[in-house]
Amino acid sequence: MRTAHRTCPLCEAVCGLRLTLDDTGHVTSVKGDPDDPFSKGFICPKGASLGRLDEDPDRLGVPMIRTGEVWREASWDEAFRTVEEGLKGVIDAHGRRSLAVYVGNPNAHSMAGALYGTPLIRALGTRNVFSASTADQMPKHVSCGLMLGDPLAIAVPDLDRTDYLLMLGANPLESNGSLCTAPDFPGRLKALRGRGGRLVIVDPRRTRTAALADEHLFVRPGTDAYLLFGIVHTLFAEDLTSVGVEVNGLDEVRRLAEDFAPETVAPICGVPAAEIVRLARELAAAPTAAVYARIGTCTVEFGTVTQWLVDVVNILTGNFDRPGGVMFAKTAVENGRRSRPYTTGRWHSRVRGLPEANGELPVATLADEIETPGEGQVRGLVMVAGNPVLSAPGGPRLDAAFRDLEFMVCVDPYLNETTRHANVILPPPRVMQSPHYDLSLLFVAVRNYARFSPPVLPLEPGRPSEAEIMARLTMIASGQGADADPALLDELILDQMLRKAAETPGSPMEGGDPAELRASLDGGSGAEMRLDAMLRLGPYGLSLATLLANPHGIDLGALEPRLTEIVRTASGRVELAPPRLVEDVARLRGRLTVPPAEIVLIGRRHLRSNNSWLHNVGPLVGGTNRCTLQINPDDVSRLGLGEHAVVRSAAGELVVPLEPTDTIMPGVVSLPHGWGHAGTSQLVAAKHAGVNANALTDDSIVDVPSGNAVFNGVPVTLGRA
Repeated sequence: MRTAHRTCPLCEAVCGLRLTLDDTGHVTSVKGDPDDPFSKGFICPKGASLGRLDEDPDRLGVPMIRTGEVWREASWDEAFRTVEEGLKGVIDAHGRRSLAVYVGNPNAHSMAGALYGTPLIRALGTRNVFSASTADQMPKHVSCGLMLGDPLAIAVPDLDRTDYLLMLGANPLESNGSLCTAPDFPGRLKALRGRGGRLVIVDPRRTRTAALADEHLFVRPGTDAYLLFGIVHTLFAEDLTSVGVEVNGLDEVRRLAEDFAPETVAPICGVPAAEIVRLARELAAAPTAAVYARIGTCTVEFGTVTQWLVDVVNILTGNFDRPGGVMFAKTAVENGRRSRPYTTGRWHSRVRGLPEANGELPVATLADEIETPGEGQVRGLVMVAGNPVLSAPGGPRLDAAFRDLEFMVCVDPYLNETTRHANVILPPPRVMQSPHYDLSLLFVAVRNYARFSPPVLPLEPGRPSEAEIMARLTMIASGQGADADPALLDELILDQMLRKAAETPGSPMEGGDPAELRASLDGGSGAEMRLDAMLRLGPYGLSLATLLANPHGIDLGALEPRLTEIVRTASGRVELAPPRLVEDVARLRGRLTVPPAEIVLIGRRHLRSNNSWLHNVGPLVGGTNRCTLQINPDDVSRLGLGEHAVVRSAAGELVVPLEPTDTIMPGVVSLPHGWGHAGTSQLVAAKHAGVNANALTDDSIVDVPSGNAVFNGVPVTLGRA
């Protein structure tokens, strides 16, 4: 028996784990690592099941090639040659504009995905870039980009020091946190209350998080922007503002808020005007306070305006970039500083003319680009760790569209609802065989921290790592061929990184010799050497060797004010009233007189699930982790429903089992996404198939500034099954 330590890669909490393995490499026990300075032994059911997930017998171990409807196993060399032939055939026939790439959510939890995603996209030479970001958090990126000049400059609540936390559309007791990396989020919220602080939850459901809070307020889905504008109006009207950072546009925000008095917005959002006023006063009066809003407020028609207003309230109450308010993490890796002002719409989608944001087009228009003939029609697709048939809007439409592609290659461990349409599947190694460092998630951590996890188990002879798979794909996409040495890509990237560092004033390597620095790097692979370089160029002067010598992780201290380092706007100030968002406020204002739908649909999180990719682990399926439609009992009686109902939207219909509960407000129903398993080799998931919630999601409706899909507040009707 032996013990190994690694970071859990299954959600955004980055918990440290202590693994016990027998002499054959089988994981016999997974527990929280009590010596991890960030997670301190916390573990959730997902992390406890990591061994079962790692050893899933339905996981693909070798490449798969499809001919017609028949799948067969292939060698790695044959698989990469087939990818080269397939991509070259599409490029020769239609040009690189006919290629597209989709990057799924698991890439945020993968060291290889974070390191090689951008080089792969650049090598493909296409603007048809799609990802799970436009089905999730893109509104936050766009609002931060427009306000601060950097879409990755996301302020997180200083959970461990705040006196008052207002949380909207988030359920961290189920999600473990999102765009807010905080292991043991439940414990941190309990500690907030234990030190005399106040926790207020605004949500259409009385979630597990709401049950823990001091107060829960029901709000109509999709109307959080009205509630926040009511708070902003009150802060100005009662002279409660205390702006502590340099801003432009304060008077413009004051003018915009005039039309959103609490009495005006209360009928829309369902929160009484007196409660809105009280929230504003409490935020202003608290010694420190933070407003935090997540996916329930992002995946709505006014998601970007909502995310903007979250930070407007934090700024107006004097809680932006200060201890106990919202702050910015300082990661251990070198973070390239933006050299140009942030903007969106540098190009637009071919069919619907939707604007680019962060170099991506909205996934809501991916089916349009595949189905619509003409120059630039998508004919070839590279899919990395994504299952948009279940996770993207209009899932059934994408299911049909993927069948018409001329070539599709997927990097994925499963034959699932999306990858079944591929010509080639390239499965990455098991979790235990892969190194791990959270390059993405630590940018939104509530405490500065670093931890590296080396592979626990070796790769089989001839088996490429995930980094090598991604590097070889990149070499193929760039025209270097299937036999090109993937190490050349790492050397090229390292050379560019080190030369830039040597030429950059203030860099730790300013004036140094790139060749000498390259020779000093540690790591058993190109990916690890790149990480070593990023750590050495980072603000703490760490290295891969330092992290290997500290297997439980390193605490780098509490968050500190650093807005002057963060802001990248042309003015050097926070732009409180970006023209793009001011323009969308007019659209929000125009909806004040539109009567709300009788019933709307929202999603929900499950503690033992993460989108579509954890439903094949037996211990995680069942119990509360079921695909049911939660509905208020009064709505069941009023509509004369039985045990099942037909749910219809503008996009489609489903028959679903009902779960009556008074934890959801009347006029709202909730269905989890990521279900609807069909045509998959995942036997456990197939036995608990559920239904695909995205059959009800209308891909023609998006949040205008960001292009984000709208999953919450979807108008539906219900009838007897």
